[in-house]
Amino acid sequence: MKSFMNTGLRALIAFCVSIVNVSAAENSQAAIQLEPGQLPITSETFTCIRDMTKVRGFYVGNLKGDIDATLAVANSETGGVYPPGSVVQLVPGEVMVKHEVGYSPVTKDWEFFELDVSEEGSEIRKRGFADVVNRFGGNCFACHIQAKPQWDMVCEDAHGCETIPITKEVIDLIQRTDPRCSDNEELTAGESFELFKLKLKVGVGSAIGTVKEMM
Repeated sequence: MKSFMNTGLRALIAFCVSIVNVSAAENSQAAIQLEPGQLPITSETFTCIRDMTKVRGFYVGNLKGDIDATLAVANSETGGVYPPGSVVQLVPGEVMVKHEVGYSPVTKDWEFFELDVSEEGSEIRKRGFADVVNRFGGNCFACHIQAKPQWDMVCEDAHGCETIPITKEVIDLIQRTDPRCSDNEELTAGESFELFKLKLKVGVGSAIGTVKEMM
């Protein structure tokens, strides 16, 4: 009788474990299910901005490994269409990623990301297409749609977009102090003060962005 009960108990435990494993597998599959044309992107996708390739004042990469095709467009004097997988980043906390052709026609297949970055890595604070508001209270899509057609929604000085509210020098400071990078240089007192002023501005912008999202 005791042997029968032990056998039955082991069978019950094995059955319960199998249910848990099946449920976990189903949840895992559901978590990674993608829409047609969507690239798999998680917080782990985004690392030190300087791990990518610098082109003039911004950085580019390609999640599909086709960095040469991305660089060909980024370096072109006449523009072009960025290939799927392209990543374009000016500062650590903002990224745009190109999905497969046809995934989001309105945004030319670009998806916009707002990140919270720290020494521990990246967290996606907001992602989307026409509704992502950055830390200065500006809508990413509304800015990038102003770029002339040949620039594929990527903004630079002469591309037709509004001027961003920070200088090139401060952008360089932000890139050099990405907390996810392990080789950041020590800043001068003046540079540290510039970053302090930027954080105050970002705080105001974040408050404005929150109000806009609530309206």
